[in-house]
Amino acid sequence: MAAAKGRRASTARPWVVRTSRRHGRGVFAIATIKAGTHIIEYTGELISEAEGERRYPTMPDGHEEPEHTYLLTLDERRVIDANVGGNEARFINHSCEPNCEPIAFGDHMWIVAVRDIKPGEELAYDYAIELDEPHTPARKKRFPCRCEATRCRGSILKPKYQPLHQLVRAAIRKYGPHA
Repeated sequence: MAAAKGRRASTARPWVVRTSRRHGRGVFAIATIKAGTHIIEYTGELISEAEGERRYPTMPDGHEEPEHTYLLTLDERRVIDANVGGNEARFINHSCEPNCEPIAFGDHMWIVAVRDIKPGEELAYDYAIELDEPHTPARKKRFPCRCEATRCRGSILKPKYQPLHQLVRAAIRKYGPHA
């Protein structure tokens, strides 16, 4: 694999895991993290999308199991299951106004800062969950957002036909593997 571009996090972790107001546990900066820094690799078992659906099926009533938040899409065919061999990156919560973004580099997914992150800030990326079916009010209630951002959507679902947040789009262009 070619070396990923951008700043790598130093061996001293610029973050810590602790209780989050947003949801359960969260990851918080304990030092300034500059835009473009590869903060932490999102690790886990690399599996097919079909295997992810088999492991964590949608219940007959349409209820999504909470483990779905630990599946991160690597590419069109594969997902990373952080329930198996995952690290602290799985505790990074969602925000409608993200300060970092998962960016794929070959078979690896790095959480990359999309802007400078100050000490004390919770690391968060837009989960941007996409569903094939319509985003009804009932479905949105099953995917609530607690990010408290100024422009919170109220759901971790990605609005249909809307692009990703502008900071995320810019970071993918600037720090992505093809930059």
